[in-house]
Amino acid sequence: MIKLNNLIFDEGFCEEDIKRESARVLGVKKEDVSDVVILRRSLDCRGRKATFVLSAGISLINEEEFLAASKQKYSPVEKVRTLEEIAREPGAVKGGKRPVVAGSGPAGLFCALTLAYAGFSPIVLERGDCVQERTKKVDAFSAGGELDEESNVQFGEGGAGTFSDGKLNTGVNNTLIATVLAEFVAHGAPEEIVYDSKPHIGTDKLIAVVSAMREKIISLGGEVRFRNKLTDIITEGGKLKGIKVAGREGEYTLDCDFCVIAIGHSARDTFGMLSRRVLMEQKPFAIGVRIEHLQSALNAERYGFKYKNLPPADYKVVAKTSDGRGCYSFCMCPGGYVVAAASENGGVVTNGMSRYARDGKNCNSALLVGVRPSDFGADDPLAGVRFQRKYEQAAFRLANGKAVCQRVGDFLEKRAGRGAGDVFPTYPRGVEYALLDDCLPAYVCGGLREALPQFDRKIKGFAFADALLTGVETRSSSPVRILRNEKGDSSVEGLMPCGEGAGYAGGITSAAADGIKTALNLLAKHTV
Repeated sequence: MIKLNNLIFDEGFCEEDIKRESARVLGVKKEDVSDVVILRRSLDCRGRKATFVLSAGISLINEEEFLAASKQKYSPVEKVRTLEEIAREPGAVKGGKRPVVAGSGPAGLFCALTLAYAGFSPIVLERGDCVQERTKKVDAFSAGGELDEESNVQFGEGGAGTFSDGKLNTGVNNTLIATVLAEFVAHGAPEEIVYDSKPHIGTDKLIAVVSAMREKIISLGGEVRFRNKLTDIITEGGKLKGIKVAGREGEYTLDCDFCVIAIGHSARDTFGMLSRRVLMEQKPFAIGVRIEHLQSALNAERYGFKYKNLPPADYKVVAKTSDGRGCYSFCMCPGGYVVAAASENGGVVTNGMSRYARDGKNCNSALLVGVRPSDFGADDPLAGVRFQRKYEQAAFRLANGKAVCQRVGDFLEKRAGRGAGDVFPTYPRGVEYALLDDCLPAYVCGGLREALPQFDRKIKGFAFADALLTGVETRSSSPVRILRNEKGDSSVEGLMPCGEGAGYAGGITSAAADGIKTALNLLAKHTV
């Protein structure tokens, strides 16, 4: 199969169009093209005209003869290795105690699935519920019910990414990324995620994908224990000997030589326990707000022409600020909703999500300003956790348990305002219109005020007076890093941190890849 780049098509193209254009580029008859596979698809809207730019794999009926006669060299299409192939490659020798994976977000799921493919029957511990029960808890809280502090937007099967649109684009250059995407497809994700330049699954479809991955782990000999939380570790001579777990029936001890820590970025109680057992450090992160615009207005600005088959428009913006912190958009959700993402009573946390169709009236994105360890004011690895909690609780008090909301025009003029204009908030538990300055650091609000006019120059209408800012957004990444060596071990041998919560990833795809990497490090300890 030959790889061709920069094939250009208008919207509405089909397989026959790809065959026709490929034949033209190669100088052969369309009938000589036997098969095509899309490898990469991106949308180019420059010049007020939408075109799709493709890389494709092309099979020819007489491919060997064509390549031998051609004066131009063509690259072959590289085969994506399956996770099962990668897992079995080390030839690890089974035996000993079953490995444990604490956490079933993308890092934990892919780590456990890799171990299961290798025949190692992992035990997965998840403090929250299975994704079906977890969804009920999230829906109940969104509707105004009580927060379950063990099963919510942050905790439960699938991790925090399950309720954040399922965006899979990443800036990480890792050969495992293609394998991660292929594994998602194998468990029910839309096939286009393997070639879209900005792939996403959607929260509604991701729920089924996560469940299918769990069933695969179980079918391969693994075990998944819900409502089972890691509470302590047992060591001897610097090595892991076991862990303590709070289960449905009470606390118990689990003997193990290996425990993968894939607990996510919000497991603050577990961070507290680990800070007394292993080496950890503070890590910079970012906080801010969610901004909402009308999706139709963004479509009109980004595309600028009539269209039928184009996806809801998105954006990614970055601005410099005078203090050097910078401000940027994060987790942009076309046709999405602002969600209630608290994991502790007495605090407000916002996030964003979209369904697969991305058919909501509004779009939203986090607007974040950098936070440095020097802002925390303490030489303590958990100082960032306390920093996050401080502003989450301030927002809760200011908005009487709702979220704090402010129109962009009011925010720029430093006035609270009295309600919504053309854009209505989607935060499900209700909002209070108040000054965001009263629940965020001055340098964060200052950075947002510097950045919004810059963003408006890049995307006309971004600083539209009726656009909404809802806060606070504090959980974009982990405030800590659990130190590990080149073999994947923390300062306790056999205790292996991975994923976003441990400070080694930033999003679903990179966390999943780090989970695979950690599993391979574990398997290397069993390879002879």
